[in-house]
Amino acid sequence: MTKLTYFGHSAFLVEHDKYKILIDPFLDGNPLSPVKANQVSADFIVLSHGHGDHYGDSEKIAKRCNSLIIAVNELANYVASKGLKAHNMHIGGSYEFPFGRVKFTIAHHGSSSGEGEYLGEPAGILLFLNGKTIYHAGDTSLFYDMKLIGEMYNIDVALLPIGDNFTMGLQDALKAVEFLNPKLTIPMHYNTFPVIKADADKFVEEVLKMNKKARKLNFGETIEL
Repeated sequence: MTKLTYFGHSAFLVEHDKYKILIDPFLDGNPLSPVKANQVSADFIVLSHGHGDHYGDSEKIAKRCNSLIIAVNELANYVASKGLKAHNMHIGGSYEFPFGRVKFTIAHHGSSSGEGEYLGEPAGILLFLNGKTIYHAGDTSLFYDMKLIGEMYNIDVALLPIGDNFTMGLQDALKAVEFLNPKLTIPMHYNTFPVIKADADKFVEEVLKMNKKARKLNFGETIEL
Protein backbone atom coordinates (compact mmCIF):
# COMPACT_ATOMS: atom_id res chain seq x y z
CA MET A 1 0.00 0.00 0.00
CA THR A 2 1.16 3.51 -0.83
CA LYS A 3 -0.12 6.64 0.91
CA LEU A 4 0.49 10.27 -0.01
CA THR A 5 0.11 13.17 2.46
CA TYR A 6 0.32 16.85 1.51
CA PHE A 7 1.81 19.31 4.00
CA GLY A 8 1.43 22.42 1.85
CA HIS A 9 3.78 24.22 -0.54
CA SER A 10 5.76 21.36 -2.19
CA ALA A 11 6.10 19.14 0.88
CA PHE A 12 4.76 15.59 0.72
CA LEU A 13 5.11 12.42 2.73
CA VAL A 14 5.03 9.15 0.81
CA GLU A 15 4.46 6.03 2.90
CA HIS A 16 5.24 2.84 1.00
CA ASP A 17 5.43 -0.55 2.68
CA LYS A 18 7.41 0.12 5.89
CA TYR A 19 9.23 3.21 4.57
CA LYS A 20 8.53 6.91 4.96
CA ILE A 21 9.84 9.22 2.23
CA LEU A 22 9.63 12.99 2.66
CA ILE A 23 9.85 15.29 -0.34
CA ASP A 24 10.91 18.95 0.10
CA PRO A 25 10.03 19.13 3.83
CA PHE A 26 9.41 22.87 4.31
CA LEU A 27 7.32 22.73 7.50
CA ASP A 28 8.36 25.01 10.37
CA GLY A 29 8.61 28.10 8.15
CA ASN A 30 5.52 27.22 6.15
CA PRO A 31 2.48 29.15 7.44
CA LEU A 32 0.12 26.61 5.86
CA SER A 33 1.72 23.41 7.12
CA PRO A 34 -0.49 21.55 9.60
CA VAL A 35 2.55 19.91 11.20
CA LYS A 36 5.94 20.94 12.55
CA ALA A 37 9.23 19.25 11.75
CA ASN A 38 9.34 17.50 15.12
CA GLN A 39 6.01 15.83 14.36
CA VAL A 40 7.14 13.95 11.26
CA SER A 41 9.68 11.23 10.70
CA ALA A 42 11.40 9.96 7.58
CA ASP A 43 13.62 7.11 6.53
CA PHE A 44 14.48 9.03 3.35
CA ILE A 45 14.27 12.67 2.30
CA VAL A 46 14.25 13.51 -1.42
CA LEU A 47 15.05 17.10 -2.41
CA SER A 48 14.18 18.79 -5.68
CA HIS A 49 16.58 21.70 -5.08
CA GLY A 50 18.27 23.73 -2.38
CA HIS A 51 16.07 26.80 -1.90
CA GLY A 52 14.97 27.29 1.68
CA ASP A 53 11.29 26.67 0.96
CA HIS A 54 12.21 23.17 -0.27
CA TYR A 55 15.36 22.24 1.67
CA GLY A 56 13.32 23.45 4.62
CA ASP A 57 13.70 21.30 7.73
CA SER A 58 15.77 18.56 6.11
CA GLU A 59 18.66 18.93 8.53
CA LYS A 60 16.70 18.75 11.77
CA ILE A 61 14.54 15.86 10.55
CA ALA A 62 17.51 13.91 9.20
CA LYS A 63 19.48 14.39 12.42
CA ARG A 64 16.61 13.18 14.57
CA CYS A 65 15.59 10.28 12.32
CA ASN A 66 18.97 9.34 10.82
CA SER A 67 17.37 9.83 7.40
CA LEU A 68 19.22 9.39 4.13
CA ILE A 69 18.91 12.53 1.99
CA ILE A 70 18.73 11.93 -1.75
CA ALA A 71 19.65 14.86 -3.98
CA VAL A 72 21.62 15.98 -7.02
CA ASN A 73 25.37 15.89 -6.57
CA GLU A 74 26.15 19.43 -5.40
CA LEU A 75 23.20 19.56 -3.02
CA ALA A 76 24.08 16.11 -1.66
CA ASN A 77 27.64 17.31 -1.03
CA TYR A 78 26.23 20.30 0.85
CA VAL A 79 24.10 17.94 2.94
CA ALA A 80 27.12 15.75 3.70
CA SER A 81 29.11 18.83 4.78
CA LYS A 82 26.48 19.27 7.52
CA GLY A 83 27.33 15.81 8.86
CA LEU A 84 24.24 14.14 7.41
CA LYS A 85 23.88 10.99 5.32
CA ALA A 86 23.50 11.74 1.63
CA HIS A 87 23.16 9.83 -1.61
CA ASN A 88 24.54 11.74 -4.59
CA MET A 89 22.64 11.56 -7.88
CA HIS A 90 22.10 13.73 -10.90
CA ILE A 91 19.58 14.55 -13.58
CA GLY A 92 18.82 11.64 -15.89
CA GLY A 93 20.21 9.10 -13.45
CA SER A 94 18.22 6.64 -11.37
CA TYR A 95 18.98 4.42 -8.40
CA GLU A 96 17.20 1.58 -6.63
CA PHE A 97 16.58 2.20 -2.92
CA PRO A 98 14.88 -0.18 -0.46
CA PHE A 99 11.51 1.51 -1.07
CA GLY A 100 11.81 1.74 -4.87
CA ARG A 101 13.60 3.60 -7.64
CA VAL A 102 14.29 7.35 -7.76
CA LYS A 103 15.02 9.21 -10.98
CA PHE A 104 15.75 12.93 -11.34
CA THR A 105 14.46 14.87 -14.34
CA ILE A 106 15.18 18.36 -15.57
CA ALA A 107 13.41 21.36 -14.05
CA HIS A 108 13.83 24.98 -15.11
CA HIS A 109 14.51 27.01 -11.98
CA GLY A 110 17.54 27.67 -9.73
CA SER A 111 19.16 26.17 -6.64
CA SER A 112 21.21 27.84 -3.94
CA SER A 113 21.55 27.96 -0.17
CA GLY A 114 20.41 30.85 1.98
CA GLU A 115 24.00 32.08 1.87
CA GLY A 116 23.97 32.05 -1.92
CA GLU A 117 26.07 28.90 -2.33
CA TYR A 118 25.41 27.15 -5.65
CA LEU A 119 23.75 23.80 -5.03
CA GLY A 120 23.60 22.28 -8.48
CA GLU A 121 20.77 22.00 -10.96
CA PRO A 122 17.13 21.98 -9.83
CA ALA A 123 15.28 18.76 -10.55
CA GLY A 124 11.98 17.03 -10.86
CA ILE A 125 11.57 13.70 -9.07
CA LEU A 126 10.17 10.39 -10.31
CA LEU A 127 9.39 7.74 -7.69
CA PHE A 128 8.79 4.20 -8.92
CA LEU A 129 7.07 2.24 -6.16
CA ASN A 130 6.10 -1.33 -7.07
CA GLY A 131 4.12 -0.38 -10.15
CA LYS A 132 3.06 3.09 -8.99
CA THR A 133 4.81 6.13 -10.45
CA ILE A 134 4.74 9.55 -8.77
CA TYR A 135 6.12 12.60 -10.56
CA HIS A 136 6.97 15.60 -8.36
CA ALA A 137 7.85 18.36 -10.82
CA GLY A 138 9.74 20.49 -8.30
CA ASP A 139 9.88 24.21 -9.02
CA THR A 140 9.75 24.55 -12.78
CA SER A 141 8.38 26.30 -15.80
CA LEU A 142 6.56 24.39 -18.47
CA PHE A 143 8.90 22.49 -20.78
CA TYR A 144 8.21 20.31 -23.78
CA ASP A 145 10.14 17.31 -22.45
CA MET A 146 7.26 16.79 -20.02
CA LYS A 147 5.59 15.10 -22.99
CA LEU A 148 8.49 12.66 -23.18
CA ILE A 149 8.35 12.04 -19.41
CA GLY A 150 4.67 11.24 -19.71
CA GLU A 151 5.15 8.94 -22.68
CA MET A 152 7.99 6.99 -21.09
CA TYR A 153 6.88 6.57 -17.49
CA ASN A 154 3.09 6.09 -17.37
CA ILE A 155 2.59 8.48 -14.45
CA ASP A 156 -0.02 7.62 -11.85
CA VAL A 157 0.18 10.89 -9.91
CA ALA A 158 1.64 14.21 -11.07
CA LEU A 159 2.35 16.87 -8.43
CA LEU A 160 2.51 20.16 -10.29
CA PRO A 161 3.24 23.74 -9.15
CA ILE A 162 0.53 26.26 -10.07
CA GLY A 163 1.48 29.38 -8.10
CA ASP A 164 3.05 31.35 -10.97
CA ASN A 165 5.76 34.01 -10.41
CA PHE A 166 8.49 31.47 -9.51
CA THR A 167 6.99 28.47 -11.37
CA MET A 168 4.24 27.55 -13.79
CA GLY A 169 0.92 29.28 -13.36
CA LEU A 170 -2.46 27.72 -14.06
CA GLN A 171 -2.37 28.02 -17.85
CA ASP A 172 1.07 26.45 -18.19
CA ALA A 173 0.28 23.78 -15.61
CA LEU A 174 -2.78 22.77 -17.64
CA LYS A 175 -0.53 22.31 -20.66
CA ALA A 176 1.79 20.23 -18.46
CA VAL A 177 -1.16 17.96 -17.66
CA GLU A 178 -1.76 17.54 -21.39
CA PHE A 179 1.91 16.65 -21.95
CA LEU A 180 2.24 14.30 -18.96
CA ASN A 181 -1.17 12.63 -19.23
CA PRO A 182 -1.12 11.36 -15.62
CA LYS A 183 -3.90 9.29 -14.13
CA LEU A 184 -4.28 11.93 -11.39
CA THR A 185 -2.96 15.49 -11.01
CA ILE A 186 -2.53 17.25 -7.66
CA PRO A 187 -1.66 20.97 -7.55
CA MET A 188 1.10 22.26 -5.24
CA HIS A 189 3.28 25.32 -4.58
CA TYR A 190 0.49 27.84 -4.18
CA ASN A 191 -0.91 30.22 -1.52
CA THR A 192 2.07 29.85 0.83
CA PHE A 193 2.96 33.50 0.20
CA PRO A 194 0.87 36.29 -1.39
CA VAL A 195 3.05 36.33 -4.51
CA ILE A 196 2.07 32.73 -5.37
CA LYS A 197 -1.64 32.98 -4.62
CA ALA A 198 -3.58 30.72 -6.98
CA ASP A 199 -7.00 29.10 -7.21
CA ALA A 200 -6.43 25.35 -6.89
CA ASP A 201 -10.15 24.65 -7.20
CA LYS A 202 -10.19 26.44 -10.55
CA PHE A 203 -7.19 24.41 -11.69
CA VAL A 204 -8.90 21.15 -10.76
CA GLU A 205 -12.07 22.29 -12.53
CA GLU A 206 -10.13 23.03 -15.73
CA VAL A 207 -8.34 19.66 -15.62
CA LEU A 208 -11.67 17.89 -15.26
CA LYS A 209 -12.89 19.73 -18.36
CA MET A 210 -9.99 18.02 -20.19
CA ASN A 211 -11.56 14.67 -19.21
CA LYS A 212 -8.65 14.00 -16.88
CA LYS A 213 -8.63 13.42 -13.13
CA ALA A 214 -7.42 16.04 -10.66
CA ARG A 215 -7.80 16.61 -6.96
CA LYS A 216 -6.92 19.38 -4.55
CA LEU A 217 -5.51 17.98 -1.31
CA ASN A 218 -6.16 19.89 1.87
CA PHE A 219 -3.09 20.57 3.97
CA GLY A 220 -2.52 17.43 6.03
CA GLU A 221 -4.84 15.30 3.89
CA THR A 222 -3.79 11.73 3.05
CA ILE A 223 -4.88 9.62 0.10
CA GLU A 224 -4.15 6.02 -0.84
CA LEU A 225 -2.73 5.37 -4.28
